[in-house]
Amino acid sequence: MMQRLRGFNGPQTIGNGRVFWMGFGVVLLLAIAYPFGFDPYDVGNSAYFLIWIFAALGLSLMWGYTGMLSFGQMAFFGISGYGYGVISINLAAVGAMTLVSLAASIAIAAAFAAVLGYFMIYGRVGGVYFGIVTFATTLALAAFMGQTAGPEWAIGRARFNGFNGMGGMPTLEVPWFGGPVPLEGTVLYYAVLALLLATYLGLRWLVNGRFGNVLVAIREDPLRAELLGYDVRKYQLAVFVLGSGLAALSGGLYTAWGQFITPAIMGLPSAAMPIIWVAFSGRADLTSTLLGTFVLLLSFQALTVYSQQYALILMGALLLVTVLFVPAGFVAGLSLWLRRMQAARPTNPRQPS
Repeated sequence: MMQRLRGFNGPQTIGNGRVFWMGFGVVLLLAIAYPFGFDPYDVGNSAYFLIWIFAALGLSLMWGYTGMLSFGQMAFFGISGYGYGVISINLAAVGAMTLVSLAASIAIAAAFAAVLGYFMIYGRVGGVYFGIVTFATTLALAAFMGQTAGPEWAIGRARFNGFNGMGGMPTLEVPWFGGPVPLEGTVLYYAVLALLLATYLGLRWLVNGRFGNVLVAIREDPLRAELLGYDVRKYQLAVFVLGSGLAALSGGLYTAWGQFITPAIMGLPSAAMPIIWVAFSGRADLTSTLLGTFVLLLSFQALTVYSQQYALILMGALLLVTVLFVPAGFVAGLSLWLRRMQAARPTNPRQPS
């Protein structure tokens, strides 16, 4: 079994042994069994928490593995969301056309990321200035979309509606014998779960291979990596596009799930959320990011029932505590502590017979 999983194991991820993969299998079985005990409508709403994790994994790849702190995840989230709305509404999307709309919206966001990333990375914009440029881009897009309330701000039959947001886009549908199957309720949950599983395993395979080793080398010392013959900027651009594309996947799925999107999704509070999720979890590990983001999303949703403002304050306080006391992240730090405890545990000598 471990031989089969060798490509997914390596020094760049926590959890490479038999115990980890057995626990992973148990959690996956629980996730698969979850819909059998709940109403399909509630199960479909649970997909909301899984949808956001793609953006967090993309930021982990950029920030944790390559050292590129980006505040632009919600910008690409929003571009893809609005892109899906415009394309699907104008195509009167049914059947396979909704999937085409989703793929096209992700491609548009990825193309924007490629252009922005090219000018930043090949223009030697790095460090804190990289974060500032991506943050400014996100807020500029949010401000621009907020000014699109007039009837002239439309593409075909799709109106942007300013701060009121765009609605009326169709849900995703999968072509099937006898007619398309809408991705709603339990079907949507299983589709997102399968996509998240494939993304997580694919990223584990990527970061534990040669490509991932180069990314870590760039994070630790870009100049040394360049002197060793690696085209550092090419790797950085590829990671920026891939990480932003994962945020775009979240945006397209979110818009198809809720059939609605507003400029507020790219506003200041939203732009900071992926940073909080990844920092709290442990930015340099995909598994920690996945688990920590899911826990924080559940907690934030529970807190907003009482007060959204208090929830935002607590999230900000959590980021401050993480940066000051647990810079490696709570989930990753807990995993490291458990491994140290396991290594320090004395072994009992065999009793003589």
